[in-house]
Amino acid sequence: MTDKTKTLKPKDKTQVSTYVEQTKPGKVFIPDVDIYETEKEIVVLADMPGVIPEKLNISLKDNILILDGEVEPLKGKEEREIFKEFETGRYFRQFSLSQVIDQSKIEAELKDGVLKLILPKVEKATPRKIDVKVG
Repeated sequence: MTDKTKTLKPKDKTQVSTYVEQTKPGKVFIPDVDIYETEKEIVVLADMPGVIPEKLNISLKDNILILDGEVEPLKGKEEREIFKEFETGRYFRQFSLSQVIDQSKIEAELKDGVLKLILPKVEKATPRKIDVKVG
């Protein structure tokens, strides 16, 4: 019997490549996402490690949902960098929303480096009986 060990390697961050000029220096990454759908909502989970709520902006304009978060270096004033594997910069991703999403009810939660967005679907018209008035 041979012992085989597997080394887990973290996935490299994907850097945004765009023709748009940045007004702020530094790298911009695309957060990895998982998207799930139920009958009532769509759930988006975006990996944004190191982003704190104060540095996270979620906006919605013209049916485009924009995620923009910034990670600042973790070193203190008295510390000097010896070795670094965790890259800092901004996370940026945008999604085009369909008319199926009730944009006024979108919710967001940031926990342990994962942003959870709940995109509720619009309520379908429910059948009902219409009373006829005599008059």
